[in-house]
Amino acid sequence: MDKTFGQWKKQCLNKLDLSKKGSVDQDIEHVVSLLNSCEEYFTTSSCSGRIILIDGAPESSDVQKQNCIWLFVSHQKCTSDDLVSALAKSSRDAVLKFEPFVLHVQCRRLEDAQLMHSVAINSGFRNSGLTVSKTGKIITAVRSTHGLEVPLSHEGKLLVEHEYIHFLTHIANQKMEENLRRIHRFYQNLQSALTTQKLQKLQLPDPPSSQELQYPPNRLETEGKEKNKTSVYKRRRKREHPQTDCCHGDGTSSVEELDDCLDLLT
Repeated sequence: MDKTFGQWKKQCLNKLDLSKKGSVDQDIEHVVSLLNSCEEYFTTSSCSGRIILIDGAPESSDVQKQNCIWLFVSHQKCTSDDLVSALAKSSRDAVLKFEPFVLHVQCRRLEDAQLMHSVAINSGFRNSGLTVSKTGKIITAVRSTHGLEVPLSHEGKLLVEHEYIHFLTHIANQKMEENLRRIHRFYQNLQSALTTQKLQKLQLPDPPSSQELQYPPNRLETEGKEKNKTSVYKRRRKREHPQTDCCHGDGTSSVEELDDCLDLLT
């Protein structure tokens, strides 16, 4: 799995950025850089958050960005004049949207994904989750719920007053400010979590060597040792006895004394 993860990471980081912008958003460059520098993670897609005005087909019940014309997009706060100027180009159904920060991170192990998910939730991104594909890819999605979607025109005809557009601009900018605060909080919590994880790995004790491992004594071995001790003890006692020399058959010992020596040794 480690080898496969390394291959996935190399392929992902070396391929071209196919997004409309073609690069990482400035407000999250530090977040993406931090994750891609870690052995356990790499980012697959991201967006720092944006205010967009899109022109969709009137017959479409859902806003499908791939079938829409982008009238306006900003990854920073905007003005009501920006939106009014963009709305003048609308010929279909214009919709104002605020899309918060989103980040997809591929993780080496499930434990790494759980750490990323915990950081995301604690930073205010409560719509975050993780998935595991059939090929073993573990992805954590960092997402929030404070979005905005408001229709403003139908078939090119403006449906609201400029005052309401000004009000919506204020709401969208407030959401963008909150979005940036959450990104900052996420980055700080991520740094802290990764540092703690690294310290825990450094503090793990080395596995004991075979010499250091102590196994409980085998019962048969213990009994054998005790028996050997007894035999040695008997022999030592006989050697210390005055009649010990009879076992050597020096001709001075009787048959009865020799039998006594043999009995002690059995």
